[in-house]
Amino acid sequence: MPLEAVEARRLYRQVADQLRSLIDSGEYAVGSRLPTERELAEQLRISRPTVREALIALEVEGRVRIRVGSGIYVTEPADAAPVSSAVLEGPFELLRAREFLESAIAEQAARVATSDDVARIDAALVAMANVEHPSEASMVHDRAFHIAIAGCLGNAVLVRVVGELFDQRLNPYFTQLAHYFENPGTWLAALSEHRAVRDAIAARRPMSAHDAMRDHLAHSQERFAQSFGAEPSAGAPAPRKRAARSGSEPAKPKRPDGVQAKSGSARRR
Repeated sequence: MPLEAVEARRLYRQVADQLRSLIDSGEYAVGSRLPTERELAEQLRISRPTVREALIALEVEGRVRIRVGSGIYVTEPADAAPVSSAVLEGPFELLRAREFLESAIAEQAARVATSDDVARIDAALVAMANVEHPSEASMVHDRAFHIAIAGCLGNAVLVRVVGELFDQRLNPYFTQLAHYFENPGTWLAALSEHRAVRDAIAARRPMSAHDAMRDHLAHSQERFAQSFGAEPSAGAPAPRKRAARSGSEPAKPKRPDGVQAKSGSARRR
């Protein structure tokens, strides 16, 4: 039973559904290893982050186990009820939404922030610099930083929306993805990016603040975009540099024989 290319709507869920069906049908037996993340992306003609989100969804459901440096293995389904994906957005989808919204907020904050606003941003940065990561406390202080910037605009709706988007980091898919890629080193990188946003706001440089926030959230996506599965030791392509946010899928590799494509093209996840 060959894999089929997926349509553009909610790609990672479609991929997870397709892989789950192949597992249930016996195409991939319990204990067997799935194709690598790169191979799945090539066969499905979608981006690797989309495949990664699908695999994380299946791991949260207890259908696969990801072994860093070894591969993705099919596991015996757990007795517990699977996590419903009906209300869960993909981690990359959430980060892209935040990138769009919070960049605009940071730009305006640089125009209107008061000394008290900057003091609140600074307090969040000091707390972030003195906390272990990953931890619940680090997430609290990270959230406070983004909330403090939204608060500069004096708009309670924006503060609530920024807080709610940040809180999606606590959903099972995002938490599981972060488990693989967040560490003290990524925290220091994020802290440096936060300081760049703060400095631009304090200096009243709107476009610099916009770009600094955009870059911070784009780098967050890049940090989650590293491969966690086994890859061929030779002949594998170099990691792709971050593409421009044009909303279109990067150039797709030639399809392997035997993979049937549906009409339409997949957009970049």
